[in-house]
Amino acid sequence: MANHQSVSGGGAFKKILIANRGAIAARIVRACRELGIKSVVVYTSVDAMAPYVAIADEAYPLTGLRPNDSYLDQDQLMGIAELSKADAVHPGYGFLSENATFAQRVIDAGMHFIGPAPAWLDRMGDKVNARRLMAQQGMPTFAGSDLITDVDSAREAAQRIGFPLVVKPSGGGGGMGMQVVEHMADLETALAQAQAVADAAFANGGLYLERWIEKPRHIEYQILADEQGNAMHLFERECSVQRRHQKLIEESPAPGIDTTVLREQAQRGADICAQLGYNNLGTMETLYSDGDSGFLEMNTRIQVEHGVTEEVTGIDLVQQQILLSAGGNLPERPPSMKGHAIEVRLYAEDAQSLMPSTGLLRKFSVPELFGVRVETGYQQGQEVSPYYDALLAKIIATGNTREQAIGRAVVALQAFTIEGVRTNAALLLRVLKEPDFLQGNIDTGMVERLLRKGARIPAL
Repeated sequence: MANHQSVSGGGAFKKILIANRGAIAARIVRACRELGIKSVVVYTSVDAMAPYVAIADEAYPLTGLRPNDSYLDQDQLMGIAELSKADAVHPGYGFLSENATFAQRVIDAGMHFIGPAPAWLDRMGDKVNARRLMAQQGMPTFAGSDLITDVDSAREAAQRIGFPLVVKPSGGGGGMGMQVVEHMADLETALAQAQAVADAAFANGGLYLERWIEKPRHIEYQILADEQGNAMHLFERECSVQRRHQKLIEESPAPGIDTTVLREQAQRGADICAQLGYNNLGTMETLYSDGDSGFLEMNTRIQVEHGVTEEVTGIDLVQQQILLSAGGNLPERPPSMKGHAIEVRLYAEDAQSLMPSTGLLRKFSVPELFGVRVETGYQQGQEVSPYYDALLAKIIATGNTREQAIGRAVVALQAFTIEGVRTNAALLLRVLKEPDFLQGNIDTGMVERLLRKGARIPAL
């Protein structure tokens, strides 16, 4: 595994509240320990057996169970932060990680929010505004619209953009609510469906239109920025292997794309962040198709797939988040990536319906293999609840070559022992062994095409 660049001391922070759960909570606990900072975790009754609860310096129960009554309950989290005398809050990813109101409450209470300033969470949280801002700074974008105000304005924008196009919620993420539209006659129905999902999922029914790209690559760029106005990139991640717009497999470097093109785009993103005064960590997501690239959005938080960048650069991104929030300087970037890293997301789900699988983990044995890193927030005897994300573990395999990294990921998946819930391991193995994937011929529709072929994925 890579030797991560670690910096001793966490600046001004003595104790950090981790406002999250699962693998990312465990990951932040580890970063705090390596920096000599005390960690505080929160947990619901179904997460009480999570391994990170036992190893954190302090752990506090949450009274609710559903997300709105627990990990999204700002009042409860702020009360625990103040009770524990934490001087900083790390939101992880998901939940409140990109919530500007929560970030401002943390700051108003005299603590540090580990992430960009609330103003950046606001500016980048609305995809229409983010697209406009980045386009003004010279970042390429595919044809799109402003915020849709009514059906007539949508039709006018659609005529300008052309078909096929996609209707997208302006808030939220993860592909939720997206509707692909082939013909003008279907636009009004797609708008209504997208708005219903956006209202329910994000409490924000704002929509916009964007040109639909057939078989694109999903390429993202890791950005770090300090409080002194400096920014840098840590190369790219390839995130094209997706199911229903949710990432399944990520890797770095991206296979089969001209390195010069990728480096230029990454540097452009870093330069824009420096010019705008962005602070802390962020990820610029883009689509790449036939030599053209278009900005999608900027995630103002740590990504689920951050581990692949850590493995090829040796830089600990979670530690850097903390150090940058404490006023630290940017790390030294290596001149190039070392080797290859690939991450597969192991979910508790039914292989055929692709719905979450819940229950008690009667067996949960994590393999210990050379060149393989596993991030998880679960252990044997713990319950997989229907209330939270079904991610069981992230398997990050590294190698001198892409082929070696893929091989180690395959071995690691086969070496996992899980009983009590079904998993998507067979689907992941199917993709990893697919000739097109092995040759680097990948795009965001690859998994859906495999499933449409009628190949039955056995339940594991």
